[in-house]
Amino acid sequence: MSENVKTTGRVTVPTDIDVVPETLELMKRWGADALRDCDGTDFPQELRNVNAKVYKTYYTTRKDNEWARQNPDEIQQMYIMSNFYTATQDSLSIHLMTGLYPDMLKVNSHDDITRWWEVIDRTTGEVVPTTQWSYSEESGDVTIKNTVPFHDYTVSFLAYIVWDPVHMYNAVVNDWKDVEHQMTFDVRQPKTRAYSMERLRKFCRENPHVDVIRYTTFFHQFTLIFDELAREKFVDWYGYTASVSPYILDQFEKEVGYRFRPEFIIDQGYMNNQYRIPSKEYRDFQAFQRREVAKLAKEMVDITHQEGKEAMMFLGDHWIGTEPFMEEFASIGLDAVVGSVGNGSTLRLISDIKGVKYTEGRFLPYFFPDTFHEGGDPVKEAKVNWVTARRAILRKPIDRIGYGGYLKLAMEFPEFIDYVESVCDEFRLLYENARGTTPYCVKKVAVLNCWGKMRAWGCHMVHHALYQKQNYSYAGVIEALSGAPFDVRFISFEDIKANPQILQDIDVIINVGDADTAHSGGAYWADADVLSAIKAFIYNGGGFIGVGEPTACQHQGHYFQLATVMGVEKERGFNLNYDKYNWQEHKHFITEDFQEEINFGEFAKNIFALEGTTVVKQHEKEVQLAANSFGKGHTVYIGGLPYSFENSRLLYRAIMWSTNDESNLCRWYSSNYNVEVHAYVKNGKYCVVNNTYQPQHTTVYRGDGSNFDLDLAANEIIWYEI
Repeated sequence: MSENVKTTGRVTVPTDIDVVPETLELMKRWGADALRDCDGTDFPQELRNVNAKVYKTYYTTRKDNEWARQNPDEIQQMYIMSNFYTATQDSLSIHLMTGLYPDMLKVNSHDDITRWWEVIDRTTGEVVPTTQWSYSEESGDVTIKNTVPFHDYTVSFLAYIVWDPVHMYNAVVNDWKDVEHQMTFDVRQPKTRAYSMERLRKFCRENPHVDVIRYTTFFHQFTLIFDELAREKFVDWYGYTASVSPYILDQFEKEVGYRFRPEFIIDQGYMNNQYRIPSKEYRDFQAFQRREVAKLAKEMVDITHQEGKEAMMFLGDHWIGTEPFMEEFASIGLDAVVGSVGNGSTLRLISDIKGVKYTEGRFLPYFFPDTFHEGGDPVKEAKVNWVTARRAILRKPIDRIGYGGYLKLAMEFPEFIDYVESVCDEFRLLYENARGTTPYCVKKVAVLNCWGKMRAWGCHMVHHALYQKQNYSYAGVIEALSGAPFDVRFISFEDIKANPQILQDIDVIINVGDADTAHSGGAYWADADVLSAIKAFIYNGGGFIGVGEPTACQHQGHYFQLATVMGVEKERGFNLNYDKYNWQEHKHFITEDFQEEINFGEFAKNIFALEGTTVVKQHEKEVQLAANSFGKGHTVYIGGLPYSFENSRLLYRAIMWSTNDESNLCRWYSSNYNVEVHAYVKNGKYCVVNNTYQPQHTTVYRGDGSNFDLDLAANEIIWYEI
């Protein structure tokens, strides 16, 4: 067993001009070797010669209002769609800024509105000719003539982003008073591009004490729109809506060879969010943006290196176009990536990034007044954050951890300072034991959806790591996999169409999601090539696990296109005439660890089993868990899978059964699902970790199947030599 020796390094802490002694104290206690500033703070002169790396945040698109005011045509823009309005006569007026925060956005009528705006009859989907509508600068209204009574209409228009959304968010959350609104500018455009490169060089030279330029991030903010009351109205952490301008779209047209339409971005008002099956035009636009952003970001990184500094990218804020799992990313030449860690999924979103020298996770809570206030409990939030993320760190560690915000607030909570000190020590020990090797992986698991590797670990996210009631199964599966002993891949239907052979290097396919979403796949399941390739994979011995409404697409007599393979189907009224008799529950390997009821969440409704299928769990004649065989392969259907330690074990056992490998279950394994075992065979280490806040007892199985009993304290992690 390893000794818990006090170590230093691999930790970043925030500072400010009014907390110099506190910073020095914290560096010593937490073993920090890097300091950083935050939005609204300044780096203290007294710490410029301290023995630590200094990070300085660099804003490529704001903090230079003078330039933005001098070049209003090169302020950043986004596409907005108005509300839906029903015409009751032969004309209709639509006020564009209804429901939008007026200090953030300004309608762009400077560019040709007949070219870059679009009025659509949403009842028919037809574009209204530009001769039938006009815009009044004075009223801010678009007036449509010759409308069809009782048809719905919308206006898609460009708007300047006159207050950076992140600066606005920080100002609102922290209740900043009398702070000048930071305007945006578009580095992609010619004048601002040239100016920005010189601005960066000047910044580097004026900050000789800085070792790492922390870009936050590069050029385009993910979609973040506020309503008229300054509340968040629309947030899409993956949204490309705010990466447009006539200058950019002209370039896009020349590259792809077809005319751009606002609807490619607007997408009926859904804005191509994560749940929408991406159109060819939207995928073309994303690919174009990735290439252009990577080229421009590389220019900045090259300047950073020429000035003798490292370049670090914050995976957040203006990160659109720098997709970290796509080929273009490595060409940027970044030294590091840092991102916010909300759970295991977001940890893997950072730690799995290739093409950088090191990765860093910014842990919660941020030292902001929404948590650090009288009556607040930052220790509880920190404990939940660390223990949740630790599962994923044990599978793929980040290289560094850190915190952000205003240090003065954190220092008022000594218990928090104590707890984070223990976290820093635990992280360093974990890192030393796990570094440089791949932990034991029992199976190769592929999550199949429309996005593939582009959305690895984040395919379900809306507001980054915030919980959404409606997507608990997406989140449950991804979170369970983030800390499980599997080699996890993310593949798309397009990947299979291009090369069905990729399935030969996979043990299990998981398809999870609601019907008609990008996650389950929608119409892709009506593609004979995709369907045949997956059926062949299962028939020849592969495993398939479907959760929610997997393979759903009404086509040729089935809703679940793998109905005959999974052995289950959804009743949508079309099969009511067929009597159904297979409701008897059976004991199964998958549920052997469960003494009580399994939590399937709200689960998919109206699922029934075909004859011959093994029903494991059903509730009032709605199947929740079923198992079936097809050729040499096995399939498992699960109605819903909220994240929990119990359900992580359920998924683990389902994967082992679906691959006909039940006999190898007890290898680097814990009999208690609240406790997990992670082995680093190459390093001669393994650990046993209690994921709960209560003491736990378990039987630990080593790699050879031998075992021993163990008691662990709350949250405890114990390291052993193999």
